[in-house]
Amino acid sequence: MHPAFSVIFLTTLIGVGQGLFLALFTAHTYALFGLLPDQDGQRFYAYGSLITLLFMGGGLIASFFHLGRPERAWRTATQWRTSWLSREVIVLPAFMGMVLLYGMVHLLDWKLVLVTLPSGLPIDVSVLLGSLAWLLAFALFVCTGMIYACLRFLREWHTPLTVINYILLGGASGFTLAAAFSAFAAPALVGFFAGWSVIITLLGLASRIAALSRNARLQPKSSLQTAIGVKHPRIRQTAMGFMGGSFNTREFFHHVRRPALRAVKWFFLAGAFVVPALLLATGVSAATPVVLILAFIVQYSGLVAERWFFFAQASHPQNLYYQDVVSG
Repeated sequence: MHPAFSVIFLTTLIGVGQGLFLALFTAHTYALFGLLPDQDGQRFYAYGSLITLLFMGGGLIASFFHLGRPERAWRTATQWRTSWLSREVIVLPAFMGMVLLYGMVHLLDWKLVLVTLPSGLPIDVSVLLGSLAWLLAFALFVCTGMIYACLRFLREWHTPLTVINYILLGGASGFTLAAAFSAFAAPALVGFFAGWSVIITLLGLASRIAALSRNARLQPKSSLQTAIGVKHPRIRQTAMGFMGGSFNTREFFHHVRRPALRAVKWFFLAGAFVVPALLLATGVSAATPVVLILAFIVQYSGLVAERWFFFAQASHPQNLYYQDVVSG
């Protein structure tokens, strides 16, 4: 498939935003049970929610460059009964709305207690809003991943690993950003976020390698003979059927040679997983915020490459017919 950078930035930016919020609310939950020191809500949770919304907004802006008629974008939500894209379009603003409310509650220091548990633990309105946003964050990961995983004819995507990778890669980048953010807003939480980021990053590496291994073993169910309806055992295609390009040859091919694809694969494996994990370990031990920021920049760059490879690796069945483009 032809990787569209608007979709690449959409999925990676909102993934960072979702992961960052999951990190914030995880710290909030731990603090409720006394497992982490409580933080200043106005300084940490409110600003963290703002950063989450900035990344989500950046992803939304990127998505508009993929629309032929942006003024009709609202129509994408009308097929929610059958379309994962429509469900994503509904869940995404719902998640952003909950994050906005969660941040505002902390900014205004509004601690309305809704219920007190038998253990004496007070559950205020921020916990309720955070829990709803937490659920919506995972729902959004599932919707985004299922947009691609539900396509049976694109066998590289049609696997539960697609959804798992979206969750793990978004979570890893979000926790890495949380570690960098906490270096300035909550230094006591740097080790917590960095440690979880390394764990999720390594899990993401394992799941991505599993997906790469699976895809490398896939064999086409069709052939050039079935593509053109000719049963002759030896067929050699000498032209792609066009004097120039077409929509088919533009949108369903990446036009990149195999050595370049291999280079991108090794780059994202190092940039999205190995190097950030090493930088996080170094940043925590040396207590250097600059290293933590660098870890996020490197990891996000790697994720952009990973998402480009994700789209480029998918082979549309029509490529059996336009073989000269693939081999060129």
